[in-house]
Amino acid sequence: MELRDAIFAPTLAHRLGETVHFSPLHRKLLRASGSDERLPQWLLKVAIERGASHYRRDFDPALPPDAPALTNEEIGVGLCLGQMPDDPTLIRAAVQLLSSPTTDIARLLRLAREERTETVLRYAADACLNVDSALEPWATVRRELRSRREVPDGLLPHWSRFAALIGLTRHGMAPPAWIMRREQS
Repeated sequence: MELRDAIFAPTLAHRLGETVHFSPLHRKLLRASGSDERLPQWLLKVAIERGASHYRRDFDPALPPDAPALTNEEIGVGLCLGQMPDDPTLIRAAVQLLSSPTTDIARLLRLAREERTETVLRYAADACLNVDSALEPWATVRRELRSRREVPDGLLPHWSRFAALIGLTRHGMAPPAWIMRREQS
């Protein structure tokens, strides 16, 4: 990637009207992935391998393997960093990865504040209200995090993109189901 391409590439921060925060987590993730160019695809690959299975796809076999020393919370927050490309799949995969009863909520909240991802994670927590207002970690995120800014409609994925909409069954309309992380056995 040329410098001019990197400067003008649309990022999540640009979409949200925020400045890019060059964070310690970003540097840590860069070391694990091997390069800035490959970081988004590497994070997505790792998230899918760790249970964000709804977004399964084929990846370049040259991508480095998972770095088990990184927590799921670090991978999820990393997918929501402002310097990530403006790609809703990254946010959706982060939300599925973090949607688990095993998510360390205190770590997630700390990372969200340190890495300035409150807007995206609070948005996901608010979206969860349409499906299950008590679902963790999103109920706690909604209580504890304040969004850095108002998100106009259409800037981030619609709440239904975080849920399975089953629709009509022989028993009537099925309620939407939040897409949870597939736990590894």
